[in-house]
Amino acid sequence: MGVSSDLRRLPIPSVPDTLGIVNNHPPELPVPAAGGNADGRSARWQTHREERRRELIKSARRAVHALGSDASMEEIAAAAGTSKSVFYRYFGDKAGLQQAVGEVVLSQMQRKIREAVQGAQTPREGLLAMISAYLQMAETSPNVYSFVTRYAPVDADSTHGPAAISGALGHFFDSIAEMIAAPMRAHLGDGREAVIGYWPTAAIGLVRNAGEQWLSTPDSASKPDQEAMAQQITSWLCVGIAPELSESTVRTNEGH
Repeated sequence: MGVSSDLRRLPIPSVPDTLGIVNNHPPELPVPAAGGNADGRSARWQTHREERRRELIKSARRAVHALGSDASMEEIAAAAGTSKSVFYRYFGDKAGLQQAVGEVVLSQMQRKIREAVQGAQTPREGLLAMISAYLQMAETSPNVYSFVTRYAPVDADSTHGPAAISGALGHFFDSIAEMIAAPMRAHLGDGREAVIGYWPTAAIGLVRNAGEQWLSTPDSASKPDQEAMAQQITSWLCVGIAPELSESTVRTNEGH
């Protein structure tokens, strides 16, 4: 089904680079000695540790963006100008690093999607804006997106199982599903909540699977650009493929 002229004029939100790369990393800090003003030193040490952890996450994102989602801990550490033992100290293992990066990246994606939908006038416009923002954020760095949305091999001594790794991802898609459902419920009105049913969860599945297949498809003349892909997914969610099937059926019948 074609996209209306209003949708074609709908401004697609501009999404900035999500990597947030910084090049300078503070040196490793010593553990404060016992005694004296222990509480003050402990608080300062905790603050420094949190800052260092944020810097390591940014460095890991930069490394994965450049090297690919299969980059090893050793490669990530080398790109960050430190040793992999430092990453193990802060994140436990690669799955822990994946989870930490995922929490940051997915939180940023969620915020951008929420911002994108604010100017929408109709539920369909809002849906298009959300899908556009999601695809833009993922397209900014497919390597980083892949790194945070798939399970990493779990080491024998890993403390992060698949359930822990998928926590941030599950929360992200649950939140987006609710963002999709809210305007649809308001549009349908009281007493028609049952019409929504499982649709938001199904919609997220379609958006994610179609979007990830689009991301992994090599560029070619037949591959739609980001805007066209967002419009196509929106059309699938709102009207399905029934119009195309109906037209095909009519043409087939006319041929007989």
